[in-house]
Amino acid sequence: MEFISDLMNYAFLQKAFVTSIVVGIICGVIGSFIVLRGMALMGDAISHAVLPGVAISYILGINYFYGAVVVGVLTSLGIGAISQNSRIKNDSSIGIVFSAAFALGIIMITLAKSATDLTQILFGNILAVRASDMWLTMIVGAIVILTVVVFYKELLITSFDETMAAAYGLKTRMIHYGIMVLLTLVTVASLQTVGVILVVSMLITPASSAYLLTNRLSTMIWLASLFGAISAVLGLYISFELNLPSGPVIALVATAIFVVIFILSNLLSQYKRRLVVGK
Repeated sequence: MEFISDLMNYAFLQKAFVTSIVVGIICGVIGSFIVLRGMALMGDAISHAVLPGVAISYILGINYFYGAVVVGVLTSLGIGAISQNSRIKNDSSIGIVFSAAFALGIIMITLAKSATDLTQILFGNILAVRASDMWLTMIVGAIVILTVVVFYKELLITSFDETMAAAYGLKTRMIHYGIMVLLTLVTVASLQTVGVILVVSMLITPASSAYLLTNRLSTMIWLASLFGAISAVLGLYISFELNLPSGPVIALVATAIFVVIFILSNLLSQYKRRLVVGK
């Protein structure tokens, strides 16, 4: 296997391999809560809205992670402020804020006059990941997993029934914004892998695949992490072998896994219904 041989010999491929696995896992973890809470549009919004932060970081010559995180958090707060303090509904406020931020980011990229690195952020290039990016991704992964483990019960209750959670005395709004912060961190950590345009596919598709197979949140998180990691590694392998952009390939692999699970789960459901009818 040429890929295995190259993986053992080339540091850039090793960094890409480790980063892709971590990104797949953390996208599966946070994506499970995004899917259960019906926040797919929010994930898409934040992934696009961080573009001005990336552009500012590029212009200032600092790591894009810092600018993107700041803008991502401000975006979540802005969306919440509009929806909670006006008659504008949440989906409309998301559209207003993320479209404006994305448009601003495109203008800033144009003004920067050098879009080479920013193009990789838009569409992803896992093979160009640097050691600093890999370590930042691993740190974000540790933060996300630790937070989910420590606050699992609170996240579980608020994800299924916010009214009951509020009755128990849980601060549902604070938990919501906490998830927004985690979503922002995961989104920014995934930019180098799948890019701004396709990061939502890694957040939603593996978690949706897992959702078809189980009704337990803990099992869903494990399965989503597994599907995310498999999608990232297979996508890396295919993009390396065929010299294709990593982001679109990883997104297509995740979609292929979902399609297979979707078909098999429907066939299994039909088979179970026939058994019940036969009895």
